Amino acid sequence: MERIRDDTMKKKLIGLALSAAMLFSVLSVPAFAAAPEESADPALTTEQTAAEEENCFFTSSSTEEEKEPNSITYVALGDSICAGIGLTTVQYAHNLMGVDVSFNFKGYPEACYVGQVGKSLNLDRDHAINLGLPGVMSKDMVELVKTGTMAEMNTLSGCQYNYPEFVDYIKSADVISIQLGSNDAFVPTVVSFGEATNWKSEDLASIVLSGNLRDRDQDTEAALNESLKKLSLTRSEKDAVWNLFFSGMNKICENAYPESSSNLRQIVATVKELNPDAQILIIGATNPVPLLPSWSNYFSKLNNYEKQLADVYGATYVSIPFAQTELDGHPTVSGHKYIADKIVKAIEAQQ
Repeated sequence: MERIRDDTMKKKLIGLALSAAMLFSVLSVPAFAAAPEESADPALTTEQTAAEEENCFFTSSSTEEEKEPNSITYVALGDSICAGIGLTTVQYAHNLMGVDVSFNFKGYPEACYVGQVGKSLNLDRDHAINLGLPGVMSKDMVELVKTGTMAEMNTLSGCQYNYPEFVDYIKSADVISIQLGSNDAFVPTVVSFGEATNWKSEDLASIVLSGNLRDRDQDTEAALNESLKKLSLTRSEKDAVWNLFFSGMNKICENAYPESSSNLRQIVATVKELNPDAQILIIGATNPVPLLPSWSNYFSKLNNYEKQLADVYGATYVSIPFAQTELDGHPTVSGHKYIADKIVKAIEAQQ
């Protein structure tokens, strides 16, 4: 009986993205659309997004002239944002936990920021490594950078990654970027949302896992509305959801900050110890749900801490406040390009 219960819970946790569908559909606005430094792109269909991915390098100034091969090795540590989840050409389009994603280390989509950094610096896939792991939390990465393994499954995210080559990649890198922290608040939030609805929100899984949430069209809206209707929340479940929105997420974010900041310090310290000569880039966070004060406060505190952390360890803090995201919280192609441009500038400033 216990094993059946564990398997059932694991299936629920593996579908974390299901709760994100409702969270982002209810709470999201086009992130930073009015930001003064960036102009918001019009909503893209899947076909437009695919075309943008295919052509994203032909409009880049880095391709206007042939560059000499670059001898540096760039290694990117991070979560699903780093991995390229949501891009149409990602080899594993669904954010499923527990799958082997090692093929994405060198087989990542060109449109993700690792691919675009590699293109700008003329790096091949042996010199631009994407170690982004969907669902990974900062506490998981503490283990991974030390040993390449997670001793046990993360019971919140449902993932367990074991890649001993992590340590070797870190040791051999000239530049290492670290992008983490969002999942420390996001994962507990979506799990709490599932619990508040008694996991009725799993009906929304197909929308997110199929990638349809990134299509802002009538069919997507109709499918989303239909899934929301199927929730049929009871009064107590509705009360639990509202309590989560108004107080629960504030508590989650308050609890997440001390853990994420402590873990980030350990990660940077370990990377620095493994490879003292590498240039370390700490990538700031962007907030996909700016309407929620609890999340805004969390990301603001996290970014401020990362700036201080960079100063302490001689790293470079890379701010990405205006990275455009889609409704699933992952960057658009333009968002990835924005992040890549920031990283390239940081790398070139020290060469």
